[in-house]
Amino acid sequence: MISINKLTKKYGERTALAEVSLTIGQGEIFGLLGPNGAGKTTLIRILNRLTAFDSGEITMQGTPLTMNSKALQTAIGLVPQHINLDGELTVLENLELHGRLYHLPKEERKVRIKELLSYVELADRADDFVQKLSGGMKRRLMIARALLHQPRLLFLDEPTVGLDPQVRRRLWDLILSLSSQGLTVLLTTHYIEEAEALCQRVAIMEKGRLIACDTPQAMRQKLGTYAVEWVDSAGIKTEFFTERPKALSFIEQLAGNAVLRDTNLEDVFVELTGRKVSP
Repeated sequence: MISINKLTKKYGERTALAEVSLTIGQGEIFGLLGPNGAGKTTLIRILNRLTAFDSGEITMQGTPLTMNSKALQTAIGLVPQHINLDGELTVLENLELHGRLYHLPKEERKVRIKELLSYVELADRADDFVQKLSGGMKRRLMIARALLHQPRLLFLDEPTVGLDPQVRRRLWDLILSLSSQGLTVLLTTHYIEEAEALCQRVAIMEKGRLIACDTPQAMRQKLGTYAVEWVDSAGIKTEFFTERPKALSFIEQLAGNAVLRDTNLEDVFVELTGRKVSP
């Protein structure tokens, strides 16, 4: 679906993206992880033709991507990090406006809006003003809006930031449902557990560079299946092991209490970057 080769973007002396190369397959949920400033949003903006890049190559569905790639406009749906709905319009009016901007015929617009409001569980709020909706409802409406013109590729930039865990998991179910229908999803997130729950593959970015790309399971296995955590005078320490007996043997040698647990994707991130991801 997407092929990126040595993509570079600079803002003056600052390099936002440094020769980033990756591929994303059809129907895949692909996650981008990294702290603020890692280059995730810049990459999303470039792929949506909102920001020009300095060098490199991008193809989508075999078509080279340029700032004038109008042929790809209807193939892409975007849910940005910041809510950009019109609060003075109703839920229905926001979708109607988007449909007209994409020149959807009136009857098709009507059918699609009805289907999507039902799909994101907002059918009973169609006539409510957006400013009265909760944060989770606004996020679901933004996803419905992005899907209205039936894109084949959906970009989600921090789609659950600021939401409580229960609402976040409802959005996870929605995203997984979209993928099961063949839609390709590129997701940026600060939530490690979100990437583990949703993504077939993840890429970890740091200071504009792609430092790792694989399945969450493969990344964890490279680090070690088991993690031992303990506290000493220097703070919390962690050691990783491929075999449980070796981990238990290590615990027996420690003076204080220790915890044995499965390795997770955040362990991988910390080992690669030296810091945790936080929203």
